[in-house]
Amino acid sequence: MEYRTLGGTGTIVSTLCLGTMTFGAETAEKDAYAQLDRYVEVGGSFIDTADVYTRGAAEEIVGRWLRDRPGARDRVVIATKGRFPMGDGPNDTGLSRVHLSRALDASLRRLGTDHVDLYQAHAWDPLTPIEETLRFFDDAVRAGKVRYGGVSNFTGWQLQKAALLTQHLGLAPIVTLQPQYNLLARDIEWELIPVCRNENIGVLPWSPLAGGWLTGKYRRDAAPTGATRLGENPRRGMEAYDRRNTERTWRVLDALHAIADRRGVSTAVVALAWLVDRPAVTSVILGARTLEQLDDNLAAAGVHLTADEIRALDEASRPEVSDYPYGELGVDQRSRRLP
Repeated sequence: MEYRTLGGTGTIVSTLCLGTMTFGAETAEKDAYAQLDRYVEVGGSFIDTADVYTRGAAEEIVGRWLRDRPGARDRVVIATKGRFPMGDGPNDTGLSRVHLSRALDASLRRLGTDHVDLYQAHAWDPLTPIEETLRFFDDAVRAGKVRYGGVSNFTGWQLQKAALLTQHLGLAPIVTLQPQYNLLARDIEWELIPVCRNENIGVLPWSPLAGGWLTGKYRRDAAPTGATRLGENPRRGMEAYDRRNTERTWRVLDALHAIADRRGVSTAVVALAWLVDRPAVTSVILGARTLEQLDDNLAAAGVHLTADEIRALDEASRPEVSDYPYGELGVDQRSRRLP
């Protein structure tokens, strides 16, 4: 396992983070324990969860695992998130001070700890002034309930505004961004990655394997079947399959298979290795349903692709954008080199 600092902080985390979205739903508690034990055994030190994951069950499972493993709390960095509904009331959702104060306290109870290392706004809230949210984060840091604040699923302008406001108001900074990012979803490279590099914000990609597509389990012109997320729900599966069934997707998979075959590893390992070494990435969030899937993902620890392999994947996965301001014309207008 390799390690990096958490964004611009001095806290160190493993480059592969264990996500818990399946815990309590697709992954039973005993199987979640097995994943947590294996992850820590190989040097993993960063666990990500959220209050809405199985309606609090994921946090509770992590909390019981921490309780049953003396000293575990001091060996791992715990991240959780708040924003989405955890009740039926009008203030049971959002990024307001009222909701987040309740959500954070409830998360701490479920996790069985007096603080979380990283507390994240799970998404932008158009009804709450971002200043209110940022001041709540700052108060939580000063109270010792939270070590650092981060955000998830923000757009470029939202992240830049939040970062500048923390500086202008003298508040605890935004240290991480958790976005969707993988070989099939690279649009964050237009705005969000430059903001993160400019503001020293660490990127924590979710869905690094594009919902299983980058594992190579789906085939060209063949409906998904069997024990896969898409195969288990035929109607939803076909809709999702049709959205991804593009020539670009198959180009990426062809490039992945070629590299994986040469190296004698799975396509998932290659996809994760590509992502770990992208600019601004701190730690990639793994979302395995089974211990076998996790073991395969963990095989990516310490794997680094060659320049030629990266170039092949970059070319195959290049976003298909032609319109201003992100196409060739816009990029050319913003480019400048020394004489």
